[in-house]
Amino acid sequence: MKGESISKERILIVGVELDKDVIDIDDSMDELESLVEAAGGTVVSRVVQRRHSIDSAFFIGRGKALEIKKYCDELDVDTVVFNDELSGAQLRNLEDTIERKIVDRTNLILDIFATRASSREGKLQVKLAQLKYRLPRLVGFRKYLSRTGGGIGTRGPGEQKLETDRRHILREIKNIERALKDVERTREVNRKRRITS
Repeated sequence: MKGESISKERILIVGVELDKDVIDIDDSMDELESLVEAAGGTVVSRVVQRRHSIDSAFFIGRGKALEIKKYCDELDVDTVVFNDELSGAQLRNLEDTIERKIVDRTNLILDIFATRASSREGKLQVKLAQLKYRLPRLVGFRKYLSRTGGGIGTRGPGEQKLETDRRHILREIKNIERALKDVERTREVNRKRRITS
């Protein structure tokens, strides 16, 4: 169901090029754009910032975040996707400043896996990875989820509301880990049966 609400999701992609980077930022941003398209989004623009170091509070700095907010307002952007992994604090600060849903590269990739996993084991593994990713970032994804009704970066374990509490996620992680062990045991039993028959 790679569908209805997501196909309309308008995305601004953001990358940072550090002085010491050896990776070509244009290639990396092209790859990020392909990932966004694979997730069902439309990239309407991109922003690349050159920096000496990453800003610990905003990743790109507060001034650049305010500039991006202006672009988002002008271009009617739904979601901003960053080319790097963001900390929970960076995610929260960026959401509060840009007033859009913020997704990082890791979450985007997990989201794509969530739409493509087909086996029970595959779905459980993706859900487990998403929950472990979200646990330290519970403070992020807040109001923008309820406002946009899901979309890129929210598929899989949930369009669960952000108020989802840490204990609930930890409980769910334990349940999934148990279910994965059951799947492994069943597979092992079936394998032994095939060998003996």
